Amino acid sequence: MISRAERVLNHSVLILVSIFVLFPVVWFLFTALSPNRSGQLDLLHPQWSNFVTAWNAGGFGSAMIASTVITVGAVVGQTVLAILSGFAFGVLGVAGQKVLFPVILLGLMISAEVFIVPLYYTFQSIGLTNSWLGLIIIQIGMGVPFGAFWMRATFRAVPPSLIEAAEMDGARSWRILWQVLLPISRPAVLTLALLSFMWTWNDFFLSLVFIADPAIQPVTLALGVFQGKNTLDVNLMAAASVIVAVPVLILYAFFQRHFISGVLNGAIKE
Repeated sequence: MISRAERVLNHSVLILVSIFVLFPVVWFLFTALSPNRSGQLDLLHPQWSNFVTAWNAGGFGSAMIASTVITVGAVVGQTVLAILSGFAFGVLGVAGQKVLFPVILLGLMISAEVFIVPLYYTFQSIGLTNSWLGLIIIQIGMGVPFGAFWMRATFRAVPPSLIEAAEMDGARSWRILWQVLLPISRPAVLTLALLSFMWTWNDFFLSLVFIADPAIQPVTLALGVFQGKNTLDVNLMAAASVIVAVPVLILYAFFQRHFISGVLNGAIKE
């Protein structure tokens, strides 16, 4: 039983942490609404037109389309492959998995900077540089190691009795996966998809290396170009940054309950 003093202390700490976290965000929003190029706060005269100006000047319409295509493709690919590999390693058992699984996890330990040069020349030789498809393939490849680890641990946390009961009822592996395991693991799957979305949407380095055509650049590149051209317009730079961040914030707001549940109950159980 938590005493009143402990409850007051906990809430006080949470409020203090919330202030530290939210203060820069609120300040950033006020800067985006500032009528002054320097970004000075003016709560009496919010300049909502800064978002329109930034949107038009930065070409964020086409960049949003590019990021949406790349991100959706990567999220779908990563999630499907993570579910299948997690099921194979966590439930079915794969011949040589004691060697194969650590090899897959090497993808979590090797930085992208290590293999980016040979990867670029490889993709250039097969015509996949400067294309959405090439970037989607790379994002999938980089996300699968974590996804496989996450879903393997998630499936291993499911009580074996459920799987055994399904097998006794005549369910095959495919049916066990889609009708038994996935409904139970929905928070973990949604958490994985949300993390994949955030990582892909916010990627700058890979996009900078593999995308050269401004017509197909994602929002992170468009933001970098826009900020380079408007270094003196702090309010417009802040408005452009808010535009880029909004999709992730909206997605998290809708799925935060599943995200928190997935983090708490997901990949820490074995």
